[in-house]
Amino acid sequence: MMKHEALRLYDYHLWANEKVFQRLQEVPKEVCEQEVPSVFPTITKTLHHMLLTDYVWLLAMQGESYEKVGQVVGQFSGETAGKDVEELREKFSELAKKFRDFFRQIDLDATSAYSHPEMGTIHARYSDIVQHVINHGTYHRGNISAMLRQLGHAGVSSDYVYYLFEVLPSEK
Repeated sequence: MMKHEALRLYDYHLWANEKVFQRLQEVPKEVCEQEVPSVFPTITKTLHHMLLTDYVWLLAMQGESYEKVGQVVGQFSGETAGKDVEELREKFSELAKKFRDFFRQIDLDATSAYSHPEMGTIHARYSDIVQHVINHGTYHRGNISAMLRQLGHAGVSSDYVYYLFEVLPSEK
């Protein structure tokens, strides 16, 4: 049986995040805390935002209300604020396990309702929300690469095609 496209994209998301963490291990720790004019002031704060947003969408897919998501993620934000890159890496890994467990319980093509107090309610496939999580991560991984370059370090190559070259069999 072929893997659902949303699962492949989620695998890419994890792969790309790991590429970022590997690159960050190669730079001095203080680089991740240096302020840069960007979407978020530091690389660590960008990673923290990415982690929180992934968690928001897992909870939303699990059917939690907007209010409950805000409560749970607010508490999680407090628990993870100030964590360094390695601690955030571990939190990403723990969250990935929760995503995978959830994916085993659902039909990714099924729809679920997502309500927002100002934007209303949408009915979207789980796979559409997974796509959103990946797109959000891609955007901020790009921010991190730009921040690294601004700080005098090489960025990270985490484009989807690099993932494909790594995971798909190639003809040589």
